[in-house]
Amino acid sequence: MSALDTGTEDLRAEVDDGVAVITMNRPDRRNAFSQGMVSALGAVLAQVEADDAVGCVVLTGAGGAFCAGGDVKNMAAASADRGDGAGPSLDARIHRQRLNQRATSGRLWSMPKPTIAALGGPAAGAGLSLALACDLRYAVPGAVLTTAFARVAFAGDYGGTWFLTRLVGSSKAKELYYFSERLSAEDALRLGIVNAIFPPADFEREVMDRARRLAQGPSVAYRYMKENLNRAVSGELGDCMDLEVTHHVHTGLTEDHREAAQAFVDKREPHFRGR
Repeated sequence: MSALDTGTEDLRAEVDDGVAVITMNRPDRRNAFSQGMVSALGAVLAQVEADDAVGCVVLTGAGGAFCAGGDVKNMAAASADRGDGAGPSLDARIHRQRLNQRATSGRLWSMPKPTIAALGGPAAGAGLSLALACDLRYAVPGAVLTTAFARVAFAGDYGGTWFLTRLVGSSKAKELYYFSERLSAEDALRLGIVNAIFPPADFEREVMDRARRLAQGPSVAYRYMKENLNRAVSGELGDCMDLEVTHHVHTGLTEDHREAAQAFVDKREPHFRGR
């Protein structure tokens, strides 16, 4: 296991057996965003995306919560102090947040590696958006999920409206955003928002078992599989099928494919090398 330097106590990161585990670390605020956390998360995600030793990314939170999203207490204080017109302009703030979103939730969605959100507790607002951006979500029974934005008169950010609409459909996503109701982990499982629920005592082991399985899998195939699946969300059928053919033929020429085929003949588990 090797620790990664995030530059802030608000975010921890380490690589364990091919799995990058990134932990949002403000447990006293239920891991609500800080500027340092968001900046570090973007930098670490860029680092692990380019690291061939990392085959899977797990995003989680410290202290029994996943992430509460924006820090509402800090927002209230900043709003009270903004009366003098000091600070960045509206346009600069919008641009900075666009960059933050693309570096975090955007990268979790698009990076050519499997990403997992481990929901060991509540996920709200932009914290839920980060979880929705991941390929897979696993939760403990007590985890509560909520869009939360309407409760603080926000429209929503970090891609949550796009991700949730594609998971549950337009009408249900609108209901979850408009009313900001709290979903239990069981409700989220029924709606297809989370993939599975594991007991707290087994949660870390279950998540890491799956993450290591992905990290040790055929990374070239996963790269193109994920691109195919992401394109399928909004792509035209013919274009998606054409892309599938290109990727399928390409992966059929890899060492991993030849190894897997031989392992099938030999009745043994394949050993993938990512090429």
